[in-house]
Amino acid sequence: MDFELPREITDKLAELDRFIEAEIKPLERENIQFFDHRREHARTDWDNDGAPRAEWRALISEMERRADKAGHLRYGLPKSCGGSAASNLAIAAIREHLAAKGLGLHNDLQDESSIVGNFPIIPALADYGTPEQKTYIEGIISGRKHLSFGLTEPGHGSDATWLETTGVRDGDSWVINGRKRWNSQVARAHANLVFARTSGTPGEAKGITAFIVPTDTPGHNVLYNHWTFNMPSDHAETELKDVRVPDSAILHREGEGLVVAQRFVHENRVRQAAASAGAARYCIQEAVKYAKSRVAFGEPLSRKQAIQFPLVELWAEYEMLRNYIFRVAWQMDRQNPLEISDMVSICNFRANRLCCEAADRAMQVHGGMGYSRALPFEHIYRHHRRYRITEGSEEVQIRRVAQYLFGFSGKQASKA
Repeated sequence: MDFELPREITDKLAELDRFIEAEIKPLERENIQFFDHRREHARTDWDNDGAPRAEWRALISEMERRADKAGHLRYGLPKSCGGSAASNLAIAAIREHLAAKGLGLHNDLQDESSIVGNFPIIPALADYGTPEQKTYIEGIISGRKHLSFGLTEPGHGSDATWLETTGVRDGDSWVINGRKRWNSQVARAHANLVFARTSGTPGEAKGITAFIVPTDTPGHNVLYNHWTFNMPSDHAETELKDVRVPDSAILHREGEGLVVAQRFVHENRVRQAAASAGAARYCIQEAVKYAKSRVAFGEPLSRKQAIQFPLVELWAEYEMLRNYIFRVAWQMDRQNPLEISDMVSICNFRANRLCCEAADRAMQVHGGMGYSRALPFEHIYRHHRRYRITEGSEEVQIRRVAQYLFGFSGKQASKA
């Protein structure tokens, strides 16, 4: 066994580091109000329902433009989309590496933007989309023709097979009725990927269809933003009232939209896990650094076992998780990720929980300053806390592992 990352991945990490220092850090310093203690206020348009300010979006767009010009933004995308078809292992290593640098324009938490783009819907468009639907690929990358994702509903989140949004055929068209919650980025999207039940019964995976619905379609109404723990908010409540779309709006095949959703979620789960592990590393290392320099009662805090032991526990958890995440990402490159869904779930719920614990401990070690917005730990906590709910709550992830471990529904635990 060789537990070292391949040379091409470590070379890429070094290349990204050089790019950040040369192109992104100067841009960040020119706009430091978006990253220091003013960050939440500077980013949020409080008079526009808590949406991201135009200046903040413009800064992210400039970062992405520079990253794309340098050949980094599309690194994980298929070659047909101008990317390098990077492996799951490479993307996991990059996510961990960038998050471990702390807050910065290179890898923003609130917007989930990065110099190596996270575009989980693009591979599905590339594989399943019609030529017309594939025009959204370049649109998503450039921001000029964005596609949002509408799966969750007021009454249904992780239980996605119980959707109440319906699509009813009417001649050559479909009429969609329902409501979507946490419809991220729909306010700036040109179309919304809406999942609706078109056949079958509640609870069945088959019978859910994915529709690409232009956001200016009559009856498609963005009602309001949900104000969240971490602002600004780009997570809207959307109403679909007698929304009529043609048959050509279907992405993939009628009744098989859950395949698209699962692909989106699985790609995101392991990437979230890697980012959470990296952010946990940052919090732990910053707490250690501070404990070594902070003198209390005549000696450094680092001499106190009450400070040492919790950080050691967290560091041990991080080391084991990092290796496991990379192992699972490596295996995802060799078999269908749905076949090792339990392993992906282990990565996700353990890493997201670890990050919250590490951020909380870093706040505690830093004392009053740790609680302030002068330091980034509260921001890291508020962002990563949501990952314990999104992409399937951690309880759902644990239940998935139990299905495999106990052999429910004929499943067997995957072997690493």
